[in-house]
Amino acid sequence: MQTHLADEFKDTADGLEAQDILRRCVHCGFCLATCPTYQILGDERDSPRGRIYLIKQVLEGKPATVETQTHLDRCLTCRNCETTCPSGVQYGHLVDIGRRVVDAQVQRPPAQQLQRDVLGKGLNSPLFGVAMRAGQMLHPLLPKAVKNKVPRRRAAGLRPRNEHPRQILILAGCTQPSMIPAIDAATIRLLDAVGMSTQVARGSGCCGAVKFHLDDQAGGLAQMRANIDAWAPMIERGEVEAIVMNASGCGATVREYGHHLRADPEYAERARLVSDHVRDIAELLAPHVAELRARIGTLPAERVAFHPPCTLQHWQALRPVTEKLLRDLGFHLQPFTEAHLCCGSAGTYSVLQPTLSKTLRDRKLGHISQVRPEMILSSNIGCLVHLQGGTDIPVRHWVEALDAALLAA
Repeated sequence: MQTHLADEFKDTADGLEAQDILRRCVHCGFCLATCPTYQILGDERDSPRGRIYLIKQVLEGKPATVETQTHLDRCLTCRNCETTCPSGVQYGHLVDIGRRVVDAQVQRPPAQQLQRDVLGKGLNSPLFGVAMRAGQMLHPLLPKAVKNKVPRRRAAGLRPRNEHPRQILILAGCTQPSMIPAIDAATIRLLDAVGMSTQVARGSGCCGAVKFHLDDQAGGLAQMRANIDAWAPMIERGEVEAIVMNASGCGATVREYGHHLRADPEYAERARLVSDHVRDIAELLAPHVAELRARIGTLPAERVAFHPPCTLQHWQALRPVTEKLLRDLGFHLQPFTEAHLCCGSAGTYSVLQPTLSKTLRDRKLGHISQVRPEMILSSNIGCLVHLQGGTDIPVRHWVEALDAALLAA
């Protein structure tokens, strides 16, 4: 694709990166077939190819409009298009640039901006945990729309106190510890079972994804730098061997610290170091599958559907690793149609785009229900809560299911 960038973007970091990405696109249209929003809306401006054209026009000097912003807002950033693209177009990085440029030109209505500000600050606030616990206590009394966002509280169980030579960092996180603390507890017990101790680094926190994708890229980058300040010295001193991720959305974000901070002379090298040490929980457990299989008792369900989050399968290409691990452990995974399409959760997307999000969720659950699973497993907090809001089938993180089997044994 030929580009003629406006003077204000020529020779800038954003302009040079965008130009490189745009010139890879050959207009083939393969991405339309795997774009969730295009599947629903049928409007090419709500497809990767259409959004690429919109971003190109703005970078070439055409003024951005509310309509431009709306089509970019509707993108789930699932990156299914990247998995499909034969030319290697890095659409995710391009849409980050496009949103930054468009949001600088188009002021949002006050109500819309307030909603985004509340989400960005609220989900990162200590008060979020207080509000979540209150909501879980009053769960039966909550309106359905709110109830679907508040998972029923389940016991996290005891955390091991064993000390192992192998030390692993675990993300402090923002929403997961309050919403489903059992996920982190199960992760810690599983790593302990194969001889790894976990620790949270002082000063670390949210991965930065929430703010970064809510018009506050500067705020998200600040959180990334804070995590790097907390983690990099421990990695450099050889005190820890990896940073474990049990929420694929966070894992995908931290793997891209090196990209997001590549132009920051103070953080670029350490950001790459941190990204290189990210490991999904499936990657850490895979070498120990025989040991775990020998210790597993009765698995909690005979028929299981595994929903691979977009951040696992398209951003990180770890769907094969996770599914092989689960099968090797004895889970009877039931393949279902359209497993590659987004469930509609996508971070705060389900709040900002509720109609599209619910349509995608119901479409996903419709396909899953056809294989009659007793349990749905996934590996991202947002997907778990979103899917559970539309079905009576138990939805769990797969580490919870594996941990339950080990405890039963």
